[in-house]
Amino acid sequence: MSRFFYKPYVSVAQRKVQGRKQIQALEKKGRVIEPLGELSHRSKIAVSFWGHAWCKHLESFSDYANRLPRGRTYVRNGSVLHLGIEPGTVSALVQGSELYEETIHITPLPAQKWKTIQARCQGKIGSLIELLQGKISDEIMAIVTDPNDGLFPKPKEIKLNCSCPDWATMCKHVAAVLYGVGTRLDTHPELLFKLRGVDHNDLISAAATASTLGGATHPSGRRRTLDPAKLGDVFGIDLEVEPAAATSPKANDKPTKSTAKKPADSAFKASAASVSKLRKTLGLSRAAFAAKLGVSAQTVTNWESKTGPLKLQAASLHRPHSLLRENP
Repeated sequence: MSRFFYKPYVSVAQRKVQGRKQIQALEKKGRVIEPLGELSHRSKIAVSFWGHAWCKHLESFSDYANRLPRGRTYVRNGSVLHLGIEPGTVSALVQGSELYEETIHITPLPAQKWKTIQARCQGKIGSLIELLQGKISDEIMAIVTDPNDGLFPKPKEIKLNCSCPDWATMCKHVAAVLYGVGTRLDTHPELLFKLRGVDHNDLISAAATASTLGGATHPSGRRRTLDPAKLGDVFGIDLEVEPAAATSPKANDKPTKSTAKKPADSAFKASAASVSKLRKTLGLSRAAFAAKLGVSAQTVTNWESKTGPLKLQAASLHRPHSLLRENP
C-alpha cells in the first residue's frame, strides 16, 4: 500500500465554483483580489513581446524547463484567481484541490545595473515623449527585457513558496503564477519595474529630455525651440492651430483623416499642474523652460497659475521658430 494519500480528482468546473466562493469570502474580509482571468481563448499565454519574453526567459533555465509546463494548463483554465505584484514580491492564489497561497520573492535589481539600463535608454526621443505622457514604449521595453542586461531576474534571484503539499520547489501552482506574471505584464509593463524595485520614471533624465526638447543647437548656431507638434506630443493634447488662408470646408463635407480632430489620449494632460510637473522633472527654471519652448517666462508663469485645462495654440506653423501663445 502506498504511504502517500492522494486526494480525489476535482474537475476544473468544480474547482472554479469552489474558488469563486472562497474568493468572495476573502473579499468580504477586506482582502484585495486582482484576478488574472481565464486565458483559454488565447493562442499564447502572453501576447505582448515583453510578456512573451518573460515566459521564454523562465523557460530558458534548465532547472525550470521540466516543471514549468505543468503550470500552463492551470493558468490557461483560470485557476490563478489572484495575482498581485509589489516591489520584490509576487503574491497569488491558485485553485487546485484546495485554494493555495503562492509567494514569489524577487531580489531587488542592483543599483549599478539599473544605472546601466538608464544609460542605454537615454537619447530615445520617441520613448522620452511617451514616458513624459506616462507610457512605456516598445523601444524602452526591448531594452529592459534583454535576457542578460535587462530587468528579468536570474534563478538565484528567485525564491518560490507554495502552501500545497507538493515537495517540489516548483509545483504546478507556482509554475502557473510565473506564467501569469507574463500575462499581467501584457497590459501593465510598468509592473516589471515595480517588481525589481526600480521606478521607470527614473528613465526621464534631464540630459536626455533636454535634447528631446530642443537642447541641441541648429547648424546655424542658434538654439532650436520646440515645434508645436512636438509640444503637443509632450502635453498629450492636440494643439489648436490657427487656420491658414484657405477656402472653408462646405457644410456637407465629411471630415477626412487629415481634417478630423483626434481626441487626446494620454495620462499627461495640459494643465497648470502638468506644466509645472514637466518643468520640474526636467530640472529647469521657468526662464530656462520658456527658452526651450520658445515662449516668454511670463507665459510659463501664467500657465502654471491657471485653473482648469490650458488651451494652447500655435501662433504660426510657417515660421522657422514657431512661438506658442495661450488661447484666451
